[in-house]
Amino acid sequence: MKISREEVLRVAELAHLELAPAEVDTYREQLDAILTYIAKLEELDVSKVEPMAQVLFRAEGGVPPELREDTLRPCAIGDAVLSGAPDAAKPFFRVPKVLDR
Repeated sequence: MKISREEVLRVAELAHLELAPAEVDTYREQLDAILTYIAKLEELDVSKVEPMAQVLFRAEGGVPPELREDTLRPCAIGDAVLSGAPDAAKPFFRVPKVLDR
């Protein structure tokens, strides 16, 4: 599978990345290797493999690790972090709109 320079440039544009000419060639080779590997994986017969909803590590014996409950806790450093932000409206960071680009 060959990915073209134009396709790399289009992906970079969609990701709002500016690439140097040498980077385009590097990423073209890397993306081509990834897509070639994916094509190879698509040849595998997975018809007898059950779909997984969640991956959970199981230790020896098949026993899953004990997970802690999610609990809401106050953040002691939130104000300090937000004070260093150029445009913050507590408790949020404000960022430029990217959907209109």
